[in-house]
This record gives sequence, C-alpha cells and structure tokens, in this order.
Amino acid sequence: MATIPKVGSENLYAVPLTLEGASVLHQMFRFRWPEWRKLSAGEQREILAEAGAALEKLEQHVSGQSALFSMLGHKAELMLVHFRNEFDHLKHAELDIARLRLNDYLEQTHSFVSVVELGLYESSLKLYRSLQEKGVEPHTPEWDNAVKDTVRRQTEAMRPRLFPQIPPARYVCFYPMDRRRGEEKNWYSLPIEERQRQMEEHGMVGRRYAGTVKQIISGSIGFDDWEWGVDLFADDPVIFKKLIYEMRFDEVSAVYALFGQFFVGVRVPGGKIEELFKGQLPE
Repeated sequence: MATIPKVGSENLYAVPLTLEGASVLHQMFRFRWPEWRKLSAGEQREILAEAGAALEKLEQHVSGQSALFSMLGHKAELMLVHFRNEFDHLKHAELDIARLRLNDYLEQTHSFVSVVELGLYESSLKLYRSLQEKGVEPHTPEWDNAVKDTVRRQTEAMRPRLFPQIPPARYVCFYPMDRRRGEEKNWYSLPIEERQRQMEEHGMVGRRYAGTVKQIISGSIGFDDWEWGVDLFADDPVIFKKLIYEMRFDEVSAVYALFGQFFVGVRVPGGKIEELFKGQLPE
C-alpha cells in the first residue's frame, strides 16, 4: 500500500480516522399524476393500501428504519430515507419499493448512497502524536494495531450515534456537500491540526442547536458524486435556515465548503399515505 504524504506543522499523518455506521439511501421521486388519474378510485385505494402496509414494515425493519417525506418544490414530490445495518439490506429496501404497484407511478429523479460517519480529528491527533513520539511509522504493524484499537474503542462508545434512529421530527432537510479541492483553496492540503481547529469551531455552532435540530452526517466518498450527505430533522423548518446560515460564517464553510441541492419535506407516516393522496397532510 502506498504511503499517503504526511502533512502538518508537526509532520503528522494527514488522514483523520473516521467511524462508519449505518448504510443510508435517499430516494427522490416525481409522481406520474396523469397515469394515476386514469385509475378507478378502487384501484387507487388498493395500490395505496398495499404501499401503506409495506411502508409501515419498512419503518420498523429489523435492520434499520425507513421514512417517507412529502417534498416541497419541483425537485421531487416524495423522498424515502432508508437507514440499514448493511448495504445488502439497503438493496432489499430498494427492491421492496420497486415491487410495489405504486412504483409504476413513481419516477426516480435523484438518489444518494452513503454511510453514517463520525470524524475523529481530536482522537487522531492524540494518537498520531503519541505514535510519532515513539518513532512508529505509518502502516507498520504497530501503527495498524494502534489504529485498530482506537477505532474499536471509539466504535463501541459511539454506537448509538453510528446506528441512529430516524428522528420523529416533522420536517427534514437533506443536502450533499464537498470540501473544496481547487488550485487556490484545497481542504485536503491543510495540515491536520488546522483542519481539526476549523472543524471544532464548526461543531460548536451545531451544538448550540442541539435541542431544536437533529443532525446526521453520512460519508459518500466512493459511493456517490458528493463527499458527504447532511440530514437535518426538526419540528420547525425555519431552524434549518438559521443553522445553515450561521454555519456559513465559519471558516471551514466560508472558504472550503461546496453545497449541492437542498431537499426539504414533511414527514408522512406510511400508514397515512392515503391521506396524502387525498390532498391532506397527515398530522
């Protein structure tokens, strides 16, 4: 394995450790209303009853949870969010949706594949400094064992955050993002100590909103076109604007962040999908 360059004022290894947890799939759909209107009222009821029963099972799956959202705006009308313990279980969820008769009237417009991720900048710095003081080189057996031990201990301590429940909040905001990798500003060329400092400052803003919004970060490097996906859940959608606006004044966002499309929606319990198709927003 090639050695990744070590960058930093202390010549520390550049790559921070991360913890990976639940596998995540977002599915965004438009609905084929003209085709749907050709069905009789009875056929529509049968299709929605089948879909509602299937969604209720997916909401409390043995390997995770799913949630349905009715979206605002033109980018999608429905969004399904699936959290599962493994990628194979995500595929089963995708196939469960594909087999529904309702799927004949859904047009998937976007999707996003990722895994719940927790960055360990602080723990990484402590570990790398300790190993450097001992003269341990990256990717040697002693290095690899120390890294594995740190990841194992942190994984056990962080398990509830790595395999979270989908919050029951009424509103969701999802968006993908990258860190800038241009010629003038490149997040990945900064020393790890500087990246840790900026991320700590960034996290302090999020912690101030801890009582009003639930944030789940998932990593998508190697899985999708962006590097991370961000899910925000709250009972007051204005909180999304306030949180994201304030975070943009952090150095890490103001200088190094790139954002994709934003998707905002309202939670729809699977058992109440028929209400949605009657033009009623379930409470």
